[in-house]
Amino acid sequence: MLRVLTYHRVADMGNTPWLNPRLISATPAVFDRQMRHLADHYDVVSMEEVLDAVKKRVPLPRRAVLLTFDDAYCDFGEVAWPILKRHRLPATLFVPTAYPDQPERRFWWDRLYQAVAYTSRTEFRVAPLGSIHLGTPEQRRTGLRKIQDYVKAIPYTKAMVLIDRICAELGQGTPDRASVLGWDQLRQLAKEGVTLGAHTRTHPVLNQVSPEQIREEIRGSQEDLRREIGSVLPIFCYPSGSHDDLIVRILKEEGFMMAFTTLDGQNALGSVDLLRLCRTNITRRTSLPIFRLRLHRLAAYLDMWRHRKQRRAQQVDYRYDS
Repeated sequence: MLRVLTYHRVADMGNTPWLNPRLISATPAVFDRQMRHLADHYDVVSMEEVLDAVKKRVPLPRRAVLLTFDDAYCDFGEVAWPILKRHRLPATLFVPTAYPDQPERRFWWDRLYQAVAYTSRTEFRVAPLGSIHLGTPEQRRTGLRKIQDYVKAIPYTKAMVLIDRICAELGQGTPDRASVLGWDQLRQLAKEGVTLGAHTRTHPVLNQVSPEQIREEIRGSQEDLRREIGSVLPIFCYPSGSHDDLIVRILKEEGFMMAFTTLDGQNALGSVDLLRLCRTNITRRTSLPIFRLRLHRLAAYLDMWRHRKQRRAQQVDYRYDS
């Protein structure tokens, strides 16, 4: 049984006020304790080891864990990777390849967060959501989540137009630095042993774009990695977890062997669909006791139930964190 953990950011609250704090998976201190627990009690395997086990049809270690990080935020290189190196743990970083060395390009959820969190406005309207109240911190959190859910449910191009309009109306500052690692930093991480994987180019919700755009995003991200890094593995991570039969078919046609969703669960490599692999998302609410429980073999049964429930909900909408 392969356990796959998902992280986004490892950072202290408040260090990057222009970025959405919901993407912080753990503080550095908590992350260090989690990694120490993995190093002491589990076999943390690399992506290469997982692919090799699949190709050779051999089992992984009984307590195998794969560590994945989405979006290639700068704090992976600054905070997470030094901790991982100290514990001698391998990791895979999924890169949205239009963002490195483009500091003016920011993820839409970070732009929206900054606009909503720091505006002096106490109310504004978003068609068709109506009035969004911003008078209190709780109202801002509720309003932000409401807009985010709506954005993920509409066509990507329309969603980005809406984000631009909201940010222009509320005002949005310019951050001091890039939020995503640059190519030189990514190349250095690859030299040090980090596996880099494709995560599209621009991080759209794939089931909200055309088939032509789906293929361009998938193929283009792999081409970008190959051009900038060299040899890359046939692995992919669905932005926001969005996937359907068409997207999976395109991935297969483009030569990918494994792809990762945001569906909870553990994976029996002998029987699971390798292009719909489950992961366990780690958040700031994941205390060390909960972290230990989520890794436990018995948690797999709960995951199976949640997986079936999520798959049913997936027929209607995708509303996962980025």
